[in-house]
Amino acid sequence: MTSGGGIQIPSRLPLLLTHEGVLLPGSTVRFSVDSPRNMHLVSQRLLKGTSLKSTIIGVIPNTRDPERDSDELPTLHKIGTAGIAVQVVGSNWPKPHYTLLITGLCRFSVSSLLKERPFVLAEVKQLDKLEQYTTPAREGVTAEDGELGELSQKFYQAAVQLLGMLDMSVPVVAKFRRLLDSLPRETLPDVVASMIRTSNKEKLQVLDAVSLEERFKKALPMLTRQIEGLKLLQKTRKMSPDHENRVLSVRKGGVFPGRQFSLEEEDEDDDGDDTAAIERKVHGANMPEAALRICLKELKRLKKMPQSMPEYALTRNYLDLMVELPWSKSTKDCLDIRAARTLLDNDHYAMDKLKRRVLEYLAVRQLKTSLKGPILCFVGPPGVGKTSVGRSIARTLGREFHRIALGGVCDQSDIRGHRRTYVGSMPGRIINGLKTVGVNNPVFLLDEVDKLGKSLQGDPAAALLEVLDPEQNHSFTDHYLNVAFDLSQVLFIATANTTATIPPALLDRMEVLQVPGYTQEEKVEIAHRHLIPNQLEQHGLTPQQLQIPQESTQDIISRYTREAGVRSLERKIGAICRAVAVKVAEGHKVTKRDASTPEDSAQQDKVSPPEMPIVIDHSALKDILGPPLFEMEVSERLTLPGVALGLAWTPLGGEIMFVEASRMEGEGQLTLTGQLGDVMKESAHLAISWLRANAKTYQLTNMVGGPDPLDGTDIHLHFPAGAVTKDGPSAGVTIVTCLASLFSRRLVRSDVAMTGEITLRGLVLPVGGIKDKVLAAHRAGVKRVILPKRNEKDLEELPANVRAELDFVTAGNLDEVLNAAFDGGFPGTASTHARPQLTSKL
Repeated sequence: MTSGGGIQIPSRLPLLLTHEGVLLPGSTVRFSVDSPRNMHLVSQRLLKGTSLKSTIIGVIPNTRDPERDSDELPTLHKIGTAGIAVQVVGSNWPKPHYTLLITGLCRFSVSSLLKERPFVLAEVKQLDKLEQYTTPAREGVTAEDGELGELSQKFYQAAVQLLGMLDMSVPVVAKFRRLLDSLPRETLPDVVASMIRTSNKEKLQVLDAVSLEERFKKALPMLTRQIEGLKLLQKTRKMSPDHENRVLSVRKGGVFPGRQFSLEEEDEDDDGDDTAAIERKVHGANMPEAALRICLKELKRLKKMPQSMPEYALTRNYLDLMVELPWSKSTKDCLDIRAARTLLDNDHYAMDKLKRRVLEYLAVRQLKTSLKGPILCFVGPPGVGKTSVGRSIARTLGREFHRIALGGVCDQSDIRGHRRTYVGSMPGRIINGLKTVGVNNPVFLLDEVDKLGKSLQGDPAAALLEVLDPEQNHSFTDHYLNVAFDLSQVLFIATANTTATIPPALLDRMEVLQVPGYTQEEKVEIAHRHLIPNQLEQHGLTPQQLQIPQESTQDIISRYTREAGVRSLERKIGAICRAVAVKVAEGHKVTKRDASTPEDSAQQDKVSPPEMPIVIDHSALKDILGPPLFEMEVSERLTLPGVALGLAWTPLGGEIMFVEASRMEGEGQLTLTGQLGDVMKESAHLAISWLRANAKTYQLTNMVGGPDPLDGTDIHLHFPAGAVTKDGPSAGVTIVTCLASLFSRRLVRSDVAMTGEITLRGLVLPVGGIKDKVLAAHRAGVKRVILPKRNEKDLEELPANVRAELDFVTAGNLDEVLNAAFDGGFPGTASTHARPQLTSKL
């Protein structure tokens, strides 16, 4: 490496392709390395090499990101800088990379590329002498050099003038003043250009200036611009002597032989002004006294903390969040009851109970402005509009709306936030939502609150207890904030498909509003008011192109969808719109053809556009949607003894449920199939015991005519759809009717469905989900529904047309159930009413 007493760089150098900055001789720059070629260079040359020669690499500026162009070698810049790797630091976060600290030595030009993989190796030619950056010389370029000497002297004087505008009491400035005297004059353009505020493009111009005279000419305007900028800054700001020298910022790294400095103008984003701006925001946030006291304490720590500390960013983020939270910002409620009623009616059809509750809230809010926000919980099957009702409530009130999806959340920190001692800590979803909406009285929709999980990270349902308690949420404390925040003005609306999976303590804090499924008539109305216009707009169609009569809509509802909500109905309407869109598009294409030739005219006659509007009838439904998915099968399956029709409730709405029984010779065993839960198995045993106890009364016999129905007989009780798990306390009445039909060899009426639980004494107990069950029976074409007598009050929630079309029989005991389920009554039931009544002796 020696030649004529001077140090020479190797003729072959590995090349580091950079796009972040430009390394000039005499400066030290920190580079981040994460591209494949550069990673191989560091691991195979810098980390394995032990000699000085192995730590010298070539740095080539590159305008394209090497990581993006890792497969194809980009066009290399013609001039580069040879540098020595002073420091190599590796890290795996956020992805594997190295950080290199490189000191520039001299310029070189690339003669030829020797290889491109695994890293770039090139034949280079040295352009500068290495001694000029390593040997101190006060004299530098002499005056005999003519124009070059004048440029050198002018440049030196400008550098001294720049330092004179700075505060020499600052150690950094004094050190740079000594460095300026110790460096040779010919090194000044590279060193100063790397320190003053310049763009990468300007640094490239200095790098490309191989001639020393050209280098001075390129760098001198940059230095002059820096001086003029400082003069203008001092003049416009009218800075005091104590502040006019705060124009020096120190960049991490070093300059050869000392540290590297960056002399840049101080703008409004510097550290001093930044903390002052935060302090102004803290005082202007109008936060409570406790929160203000903590913010001022954190701000005091922030002022004493250097920016290089990791905790600086954490404290800064905390203060930013505190000043952005809406401690006192709120929106004014729109308290026009008539306008709210009109808006709710236009957005949603039916849902009378929900609309009435919202109007009640508005009315009370109008009379008493300090009303706390209620916690409403909409419980109902999917697709009935629970989430959209929450959005409409926000529009009605004129409030901001924010939706928080809780489905699958299993970490309590999602609700209450992480403590700031943890890496990556952040506030919970409640505080984040308030920051997003910017007001302290929004409408928060907690979607799918019944689907919260539970894991080792805690129970999020328990974390919601404080949020959803009107008596406690005025002082909700997030772990990240560690300061109480008032949530009492927030209107919380939770949605759920069932209350069974909501913890009782959480359910107790909410006002549950049941949202049942829609009747067929309501679905028709919803389809023609909302679904069809929305789907026509989404598919680019107009009512003049597509019409769906009400009869076709009823067919879609009854024969292609069987659901409580309207999501499947909307999908079927979308399928119809897509099929019609194809026809309309084909017609447009044909009519836009230029029929200038006979062939074109013939083609146009062959494919004529469809007549508008396209009306969807029964045959069109079958062509588009295929054969009907559901048929009215109730009467077809009740053709043998031992079959009864029950009503069940599921989170998806009400459903009809068949119960089948058969018997054969055996030893009196009972077999249950159909994936039944413990409650339904117990209902079956209750039904068998009651029928055996009352066999003589109802003239029930076994297969050989004996008085015990199970004597020499095995019973098999089956619930079809065996792959679906079934459980619940509402199948007892249906099982008794099914077994009574089997033992008496009589058919159950084909138009009867029933629900209710039984006791061992033959009483019929009330059950839940009456409206959903009755609507399921109505969809299936049932004419008579047997209900427990204590559920008679639930019939008031049914639509008037459903009550008019169905015959309801309320039963207090099994005698009344059997009389209503069989044509002409059931033998033996009359005698049971004449049982003597015992009077108490007490």
